[in-house]
Amino acid sequence: MHAVCLRKKGIKPAVLVLLFIIPFLTLNAQSFKDNFHWAVMGSLFHIAANNGVDSDPAPILPSLGASFAWQFWGPLRIEITEDIYFTNYEYNTELGYPMACNPENRSAFVLGFLTGIQLTAFIPIGSAGFAGRFSIGPAIDLRVVTLAFGLKHPADFQGDERDAQIQTDAIRKYFWSKGRWFIPTAGIGADFPVNRKFSLGFDFRVWVPVYKLWTNEEFIKIDGWRFGLGFRITPRKTPSPANP
Repeated sequence: MHAVCLRKKGIKPAVLVLLFIIPFLTLNAQSFKDNFHWAVMGSLFHIAANNGVDSDPAPILPSLGASFAWQFWGPLRIEITEDIYFTNYEYNTELGYPMACNPENRSAFVLGFLTGIQLTAFIPIGSAGFAGRFSIGPAIDLRVVTLAFGLKHPADFQGDERDAQIQTDAIRKYFWSKGRWFIPTAGIGADFPVNRKFSLGFDFRVWVPVYKLWTNEEFIKIDGWRFGLGFRITPRKTPSPANP
């Protein structure tokens, strides 16, 4: 009888279902908001390498990035990090792989988007807002490889193995083949309250070149490893009046 009346009034069952689940959707959205955290980050990356006395030193690069995390259970969070960096590369034809280099030796410009998805343990220490962090998870380095800026001299384009365009193509092919973009990461950090609105954090992270396990490249063991030392600024959650 009630169903007949509802149909006569033009109220469809789908509308009733929607009205029923809206409170639950609102609750879930609020719960997600309460457990969502974000931060802005800055780091110095050391791309480890030992290519001999004739090569440029291994670079230390600045990067900027951000972190987005959802605390899904107790101290555990799923955290997505994005670090953006750039540097110049040349291709070593004798060794058969790219090397980061100084501007005078450049062939390619590489813009990297280092994206990680980590399981992070966020452990509060005391009641003053201090906390420790431990993270581990997969990461990928999405590298955009283009011809280095400012190369106009005819000597840079001779059509041989030193040709800047040929080297750029070789660098791009190397980075995007055999899973060399896959580089898992682990890190530790700590956060300290600066004021009621923000916390200042410090991080140490390492990226592991696991692709060397299947590429069978006879590199020096340190080559391909990355180390990062950085900071982050995190907005602090403001307690609600009901939960001071």
